[in-house]
Amino acid sequence: MREKNNNYSAKDIEVLEGLAPVRKRPGMYIGGTDVTAYHHLANEIIDNCMDEVVAGHASEITVELNKNGSLTITDNGRGIPIDKHPKKNKTALEVVMTTLHSGGKFKDGAYSTSAGLHGVGLSVVNALSSKIKVEVFKKKKIFYQEYSRGKPLTKLIQKGTSNIANGTKVTFLPDEEIFEKDLKFLPSRLYEICRNKAFLFKGVKINWLCEKSLISRKENLPTKDVFFYPEGIEEYLRSELENTTKIHDKICTLKAEFEDKKGKVELAIQWHKDRNSFTKSFANTVPTINGGTHESGFRSGIAKAIRKFAKFKNNKIVSSASQEDVLSNASYIISVFIQNPEFEGQTKGKLSSSFVLKYCDQTVSSLFEDWLNRNGKAANLIISFIEEKIRERNLYELKDNVDRQTSFRKIRLPGKLADCASDKVEGTELFIVEGDSAGGSAKQARDRYTQAILPLRGKILNVKNSNSAKILANTEISNLLQALGCQRGNKYTRKDLRYEKIIIMTDADVDGDHISTLLLTFFISEMPDLIKDGHLYMAMPPLYKITTSSQSFYVKDDKEKDKIIKNLKKNAKIEISRFKGLGEMMPAQLKETTMNKETRNLMKINLPKDKIKFKATNKLVNDLMGKNAELRLKFISENAGKSLNLDI
Repeated sequence: MREKNNNYSAKDIEVLEGLAPVRKRPGMYIGGTDVTAYHHLANEIIDNCMDEVVAGHASEITVELNKNGSLTITDNGRGIPIDKHPKKNKTALEVVMTTLHSGGKFKDGAYSTSAGLHGVGLSVVNALSSKIKVEVFKKKKIFYQEYSRGKPLTKLIQKGTSNIANGTKVTFLPDEEIFEKDLKFLPSRLYEICRNKAFLFKGVKINWLCEKSLISRKENLPTKDVFFYPEGIEEYLRSELENTTKIHDKICTLKAEFEDKKGKVELAIQWHKDRNSFTKSFANTVPTINGGTHESGFRSGIAKAIRKFAKFKNNKIVSSASQEDVLSNASYIISVFIQNPEFEGQTKGKLSSSFVLKYCDQTVSSLFEDWLNRNGKAANLIISFIEEKIRERNLYELKDNVDRQTSFRKIRLPGKLADCASDKVEGTELFIVEGDSAGGSAKQARDRYTQAILPLRGKILNVKNSNSAKILANTEISNLLQALGCQRGNKYTRKDLRYEKIIIMTDADVDGDHISTLLLTFFISEMPDLIKDGHLYMAMPPLYKITTSSQSFYVKDDKEKDKIIKNLKKNAKIEISRFKGLGEMMPAQLKETTMNKETRNLMKINLPKDKIKFKATNKLVNDLMGKNAELRLKFISENAGKSLNLDI
């Protein structure tokens, strides 16, 4: 046991000088010593460059990841001052590099808005780097100085000339004594940081350079790239929503200055059918991953404008909508530039400046209300969509309430379902058939222990042409959902699926193809995971029966029929029967050709598991089955006569 020390005097008080506190407690300054903290050092230097851009003194930044793992960041701004500091017996550069809470951002006039407000950025990077080289360009002359672990290794010297008139170049390697073992800069992460910064300020050019050997095959990143986005955050949001189904065509992009010249706000927002929203917020180009007062004010302002517009349109449902109702299917980017921002901690994950909440709320509400009034078509589409989502939620809540009340009772199944006797999921099959006639034959042909039959009346609803409320209210879809037991959309629960195989069994004619297409559309749109889990199949019933005196053949199409007839003896007496539908087949025939596990053929339906490919497939289904007839016509005209192999 450690011996108690009752003596406690002035000699026990330790004073950490210079940058020693940073090295002793790095978590206080960069949030830790993990991979996020490691990349925070890069953010600190890039933020300094962006401050020069925002202030109008720089237009170009270069970020280069070197072979030895060090990072070089260059800007063409004013360059860190190199003259003697009036209060310190050293250059201004050395003061900035070695002294906490030093810099040009505390004094009014040097920067109207900035990301590095604490004055610890460059000094902290210096403290936590094993080596750091600084080159300052002044009138094309290069001034050079090296540091290590917070201390200067050389004096400031002039060495040669540069192509850059003015600016700063910093090369540093984080200290392996400080950070977790084997940490290094990740090219994909740095690439994303550069891309984001370029989107946030229109007109800035950011050059990306990376040693080829540092990029893994999986990353698929370029060794050279240039980020330049004249449309700013609108272009950013558009690139993220490329494969989504939008509610309105044009992205809403707005910007304005706050009252009293306290800053400015810029935003881009778009509503879409996809449930996964993309949301980003920034303050003085710093990504605020935990949001803050600017994002809270923005969300409040958008919701207020929507409710006010809905009230003007006499829409009682949306006029009382919650923020979550309004923004659950919206993707947005909000960026503010303000003076003297306050963040929670040096890592700046959340903006805490209280005045921003009020200014963002009022400014965004006014801007967006004006946009809704000027863009009537888009506004009406947004209001209708939000109303539909609220109605859908209310239907779910009602259903959940009923389910809770009856959870102790036997599971409720649709009346027309002829369920199987097995109480296990393994080995069971649900056949979805069209109409009572086909249902009657299938019930007689089935294996009662493992095969269930659900007849549907006519063609089911095209879910791509219908809203959620209409889908839930449809009797045939409701029966199908009850039979499956696993719910739809983001409430799909794979463990609750009641059958191992779901088999679409329709007539082998044009009407049957149409019904199976509508059912496929339903499953792809509402239950994609059911398909990805390998549960969906299509039966392959015959269209013809060919009979000779000694043989019988069941064939599925004209091509196969012609092939068989060609191979038969020329003088053979051939009788060809065409099945009008499954209901026309004898139960024994249906069993032999379509339902018997030993003799039938099934077609398994697959969906690509790759996210990008799945989005492309979903878009194709939307083009072919959605409301836009022009997209359908375009596909038909481009592919008429072709033999297509669609990735569905």
